[in-house]
Amino acid sequence: MEHLVNDNVKNIEISGIRKFFNMVSDYKDVVSLSIGQPDFPTPEHVKQAGIHAISRNQTIYTPNAGIFELREAISNHVQRKYQLEYDPSAEVIVTVGASQAIDISLRTILSQGDEVILPGPVYPGYEPLIRLAGGKPVYVDTRPTGFKMTAEAITAAITPATKCIILPYPSNPTGVTLSRAELEEISAIIKERDLFVLCDEIYSELVYDQEHVSLASFPEIRDKVLVVNGVSKSHSMTGWRIGYLLGPAEITRHILKVHQYNVSCATSISQYAALEAIHNGGNDPEDMKKEYDKRRKYIMGRLDAMGLRYERPGGAFYILPEIRVEGLSSFELGVQLVKNAGLAIVPGDAFSQYGQGYMRISYAYDMKTLAQGLDRLENFLEIF
Repeated sequence: MEHLVNDNVKNIEISGIRKFFNMVSDYKDVVSLSIGQPDFPTPEHVKQAGIHAISRNQTIYTPNAGIFELREAISNHVQRKYQLEYDPSAEVIVTVGASQAIDISLRTILSQGDEVILPGPVYPGYEPLIRLAGGKPVYVDTRPTGFKMTAEAITAAITPATKCIILPYPSNPTGVTLSRAELEEISAIIKERDLFVLCDEIYSELVYDQEHVSLASFPEIRDKVLVVNGVSKSHSMTGWRIGYLLGPAEITRHILKVHQYNVSCATSISQYAALEAIHNGGNDPEDMKKEYDKRRKYIMGRLDAMGLRYERPGGAFYILPEIRVEGLSSFELGVQLVKNAGLAIVPGDAFSQYGQGYMRISYAYDMKTLAQGLDRLENFLEIF
C-alpha cells in the first residue's frame, strides 16, 4: 500500500542529523558535542508552575490561540525586549514549540510551486516543511558572506515564483546573527515586493556581542513579517513544547485556522509553565547566557590553537568550523571521528550541500565535556 502514500511525504527524508546518529549510536565511550539542547534544568519556579497547574486541574482545552494571560505576557515581553507591537488578542498564537509555528505558517502562506528562499547551510527542519506545503526550497550559498543572508543575495534569488524568505538568526548551525544595518538593507528590498519573511528567532535571548534586532521592528514591512520564537532555548524548556508566532492580524487569523485543526491548542500545563517563565523568569536566560558565552570563548580559543577556520558565532550555542580530510565527505568524516576518536559532532552536510566541509559543534555542554571533546578532535587531526 506504500504506493498510495502522499508523494510529498515519500520524497522527504529523515534528517542528516538523525541518519548520522542512527549509524553511530552503538559505539561506546563517545563524547558528544552534538545536541542542540540546553544542558541546564528548567528553572525551579517554572517547574513548580507546571505542578501547580496540574494541582489546580488546569488540564483542559485552552482557547485555540492559547490562554490570554500567556499571549499578553508574550506581547509585553517582545515589546519591552525587542520593541515589537503585537495585539495579544489577535496577533499572538501559542504553538507546540517553534517547529509547529513554522509548519502552520508555511502551510498557510504557500501554494503549490511557490518558492521559499533560505540560507545554506541551515537547520534541516525547514526544507521538509516547505515541501510538505507544496513549496520549493531555494538555497542561497552564504559561505562567501560569513554565513549571512544579504540583501544582494536575496535579490539575486528572487523570481516571480518567490513567496517567502526564511531568516533564521541567530543561526543553527553557524551561530552567526545579523546586525541592525544588515537588516535595514534587507528591509529595503522587502518593502518593494509582495513577499513574506519568516523570521525564526528562537535563539534571540542568546546573543553575545550585540543586541538582538528583529526584522519585524521595521514598521514599513511589519505586515509582511512572521516571527517565530518560544521558551525552549531561553528557559531550557525543550520538552515542554511551547513556542509562539507573531504576525499581522490579517495573516494570523488564517494561520489560526490551520493551528486549530492541527492541534486544537498547545498543552495547557505547559502554557501555565511558560507564563511563569515569561512573566517572572526574565533573568533566567541571562544566567544561562553567561555560561554559554564562557564556553563559546573557550571553544574559539581551542579552534584557533588547532588552526581551524570558523565564523565567529554571535548567538545560539553552535559553531561551524571548517574541518576537511581529503577523500572524505563531512558525513564520512563524522563517522571516522566516532570510530577513531570517540567524538560525535554533526557533519555539516546535514545542513544542506553548503555545509559540506564543515562540522557543527554544540557548546550546550559543561566545560569538562567540551575539553574532553576538543582534546579528542585535536588528537584526531594530528593523526590525519
